[in-house]
Amino acid sequence: MARGLRKGLTSYGDDGFALFLRKAFIKAMGYSDDALDRPIVGITNTYSDYNPCHGNAPQLIEAVKRGVMLAGAMPMVFPTISIHESFAHPTSMFLRNLMAMDTEEMIRAQPMDAVVVIGGCDKTLPAQIMAAASVDLPTVVVPVGPMVVGHHRGEVLGACTDCRRLWSAHRAGEIDEVEIDTVNGRLAPSVGTCMVMGTASTMACITETLGLSLPMSASIPAPHAERVRLAEQSGKVAARLAVEGGPRPSELLTPAAFHNALVVMQAIGGSTNGIIHLTAIANRAGVRLELETLDAIGRDVPVLVDLKPSGAHYMEHFHHAGGVPKLLKQLGDLINLDAPTVSGGTLRQVVEAAEEVPGQDVIRPRSQPIKAQGSMVVLRGNLAPGGAVLKQAAASERLLQHTGRAVVFDSVADMAARIDDPDLDVTADDVLVLRNTGPKGAPGMPEAGYLPIPKKLGRQGVKDMVRISDARMSGTAFGTIVLHITPESAVGGPLALVESGDMIRLDVEGRRIDLLVAEDELARRRAALADVPEKPLPERGYARLFQQTVLQADEGCDFDFMVPR
Repeated sequence: MARGLRKGLTSYGDDGFALFLRKAFIKAMGYSDDALDRPIVGITNTYSDYNPCHGNAPQLIEAVKRGVMLAGAMPMVFPTISIHESFAHPTSMFLRNLMAMDTEEMIRAQPMDAVVVIGGCDKTLPAQIMAAASVDLPTVVVPVGPMVVGHHRGEVLGACTDCRRLWSAHRAGEIDEVEIDTVNGRLAPSVGTCMVMGTASTMACITETLGLSLPMSASIPAPHAERVRLAEQSGKVAARLAVEGGPRPSELLTPAAFHNALVVMQAIGGSTNGIIHLTAIANRAGVRLELETLDAIGRDVPVLVDLKPSGAHYMEHFHHAGGVPKLLKQLGDLINLDAPTVSGGTLRQVVEAAEEVPGQDVIRPRSQPIKAQGSMVVLRGNLAPGGAVLKQAAASERLLQHTGRAVVFDSVADMAARIDDPDLDVTADDVLVLRNTGPKGAPGMPEAGYLPIPKKLGRQGVKDMVRISDARMSGTAFGTIVLHITPESAVGGPLALVESGDMIRLDVEGRRIDLLVAEDELARRRAALADVPEKPLPERGYARLFQQTVLQADEGCDFDFMVPR
């Protein structure tokens, strides 16, 4: 099998000439024949001035290169798309599949025997792992790591759970303009991903659990020297993989590994985004994840990690308490410890090496959980025949059984225009409904599911309401919020039939979300919808491709032609 520069030669009809030309041009960079004859480790460069989460990527790249060279291989850095949650219009999820395609094709097109992918901000790790699963080249994942915490008036702050909490307080008139501007400069005190259990931290923990990254990779803070040393060690591992040819992603992304990932996602109080990304990765690997499996695991697996938004602490505290290895040890027989890792061993060896930290209370034993059941539940019912997800670990217990009157918003724009209208007919017991915000409807399924509390209710002290939508929600957010309603309203899902004033019942214990309207009335509304003209497709480009081929939330929102059949 071809290795190094001889791999994937450009098609000129003469392989000898193709290699000659390739070497001639690369020597323009100053490489020697000794360097060019070695195994090649590709390294993705996802640094961008638009991506502060990846602000440490250049330092990590240099450390990975050092590790590769110390192990006798040749590092080659190449750029890919970089996505940041706050800088992507209309939403970062819209671009996840584009990044997955870009990363996959660049790995395929360029000669490398193994690859190190470096990423962090919400959609980048999923995109990179989707690509790795499709290419099936030996891959080591290096997360950029979480930020360190901020401080304000003696309080520890974290992006972005506290972003949302303090902004809500500002909306309610509890924090003035001067103080919210001060807070704005203290919420994100360093480069790195959000330091709470948002989507980025959830995916980093999942990546480590899947065995795709080295132990402790999920939790080391981005600015710490330990993060740089981990990158160097990852480069050494990748160099070995380049020589030995594996393990490949297909050897790591097994049904047992995905089961472990679901267990950990429930135990960490993970982001609801995690189930969409994990489903997409599993589909690429030829493994089918069912929502019912997630729900069943959640009934048996407690939340053990005391992190915001489900608990009190932050990622650096999770790290100093022992990180994912310690969590896996606490989970015990709920984890398949024979699952392999990219380092060549198994999770059993990872657990055996877990650090014991006297007195730590961030990673709880199963006898003293934060929550008796896991982070997420799956709901069905006449509003969500294809399923919906609620993060019960971040919800208000009093609202987990609730019946209320619907207040409907037809789009994000409609919500923005009316949510703070003093004349809006809304009470604290109502159910806020947002539709046309799913994969096709928005497009891109934005994190608009965290509908703000109407300002007039916020000023009355209302902190939470039942909110439902076909959108997503940031893993950093708190609230009793039903998400990912499938099928989405834009493709004729039942959410399209809801009218303001209808009664909606949420029954988390019974795993139901139902519209309490007679079936004959719903049939009348469906018939009326049939006469509404379909929204026209975008005229060109990626937007048209997305609209034509994106799958629903329960299938991971990948493109239909990217999933093995």
